[in-house]
Amino acid sequence: MDTKYWLLKTEPGCYSIDDLAAEPAQTTRWSGVRNFQARNFLRDQMSEGDLALFYHSVTGPSAVGVARIVRGGYPDETAWDPDDQHFDPKSSPENPLWFAVDVRFVEKFAQPVPLGAMRAVQALAGMELLRKGSRLSVMPVTREEFETVRAMGERLPA
Repeated sequence: MDTKYWLLKTEPGCYSIDDLAAEPAQTTRWSGVRNFQARNFLRDQMSEGDLALFYHSVTGPSAVGVARIVRGGYPDETAWDPDDQHFDPKSSPENPLWFAVDVRFVEKFAQPVPLGAMRAVQALAGMELLRKGSRLSVMPVTREEFETVRAMGERLPA
């Protein structure tokens, strides 16, 4: 099976690459996604072994590392918990609306790759993240985009 490539956005104040690296087994459930297009990626397309750019959004938006998908899409139980901030009364174990995947820490970049630096690279011109109005928290990237951003993060500042 061919590896697919993704970008996962998170607000670093809620969950950061350092939080993932500190998890037991450096693995966590990627849950709480409440956008149908992003849900479809999680449910239908993400598979064990896929790789994802870990992206910190909001202040200083930057790609900061890499995670591996270690469990493909499965129902997101946070949707059924009325005490969880991601609760959705329309979702149930019998009829799950929302899905999650499990991700494992692979690496933290030597330096963050800021959004502005990505915009300046011609090889990334078609990247979904850089499209005006793109707000998805889970999105596909091409292998070339993934490798370009990864190489940018491994370069130490001059």
